[in-house]
Amino acid sequence: MQRTPLAERMRPTKLDEVIGQSQLLGDGEILQQIVRHKEPVSLILWGPPGSGKTTLARIIATEVNAEFIELSAVTSGKKDVEKVIEHARQNWNLQNRTILFVDEIHRFNKAQQDAFLPHVESGLITLIGATTENPSFEIISPLLSRSRVLILQPLSKPEIITIIKRALKLEKKTKFITPKAIDYLAELSGGDARVALGDLELALSLNEKKITPEIVKTAAQKRLPGYDKKGDMHYNVISAFIKSMRGSDVDATLYYLARMIDAGEDPKFIARRMLIFASEDIGLAGNGALGLALNAFQAVERVGMPESSYILFHVASALAKSEKSRQTTEAMNRATELAKQYSNAPVPLQLRNAPTKLMKDIGYGSNYEWQAGFKHDKGFLPDELKGKKIF
Repeated sequence: MQRTPLAERMRPTKLDEVIGQSQLLGDGEILQQIVRHKEPVSLILWGPPGSGKTTLARIIATEVNAEFIELSAVTSGKKDVEKVIEHARQNWNLQNRTILFVDEIHRFNKAQQDAFLPHVESGLITLIGATTENPSFEIISPLLSRSRVLILQPLSKPEIITIIKRALKLEKKTKFITPKAIDYLAELSGGDARVALGDLELALSLNEKKITPEIVKTAAQKRLPGYDKKGDMHYNVISAFIKSMRGSDVDATLYYLARMIDAGEDPKFIARRMLIFASEDIGLAGNGALGLALNAFQAVERVGMPESSYILFHVASALAKSEKSRQTTEAMNRATELAKQYSNAPVPLQLRNAPTKLMKDIGYGSNYEWQAGFKHDKGFLPDELKGKKIF
């Protein structure tokens, strides 16, 4: 007989059993209020994997006496949604509530998300969407405006340890694991309870005597929790990397670089961002930085990983330590703004080429001399921009 996975058997069924997320579950906080008043509202639960999104949705449905229907945006289509809506109508006629939980709701396209709107507005369904991606970019505005966005945090290491100890007590295996192994399980989880429990269950199946860090390592293999090259963490870490270089904090720069490399980030992506940084943030303070960053990009293309790590760490250190100047960046922004504002300003006659006699007669190229450093007494900017400072 197949056994239910440990993570599923450990899933809390009441709010007071949930570990973590005190910002949502504390006395007077929104989820406690929903449960206390038994008045569900549409929610978007935004948080990393294993932080409790599905668990909280199920508990809410139970506590407010609503039928819980779960769909995954990965595997569900229009027909699945239509069946749910039809079932919700039957519940409505029987004066029963329906909570529709959509896992990975960000994977539904705009049209699919639009389909929920009339039913959320009418109260036919209470929608709870779960997403690991920023709702601002992935959920349509009308749906966001009709929902409360709740942010779930990764579970802390002590919280993961508490969950592991609960599981060991459930399995009656507390004596079969060392404290260091528990600590290592929590460290490897990256704040994901499901990962921690999955690793624990596999480790217990691999050894009937004593679980050590070595056995945990065998069970877990190499995990890179929390980093998706198309997800929020990808953008958060590269942002921290750039800001650390901008702030000349070499230690932070190298830490975030190491995280990206360890997570399997494309080294050309990192080198490309350093190339941009060399002009945007160092600019005139170190004209050699652009050449160094370009050489790094070309070297990374030619050398490949893992040896490219030397190049990336070398150049990231140099860029972080370099003097910084945004003079040209700010000048570029001002020039762009003026170009848009005065997009039709005529080029001064004295700067126009005069290939014909008529053009010369009407002032094209007037008093212009072909010599290095020549400054025309009428200047170079259009009349509308006289006196405007860009650089």
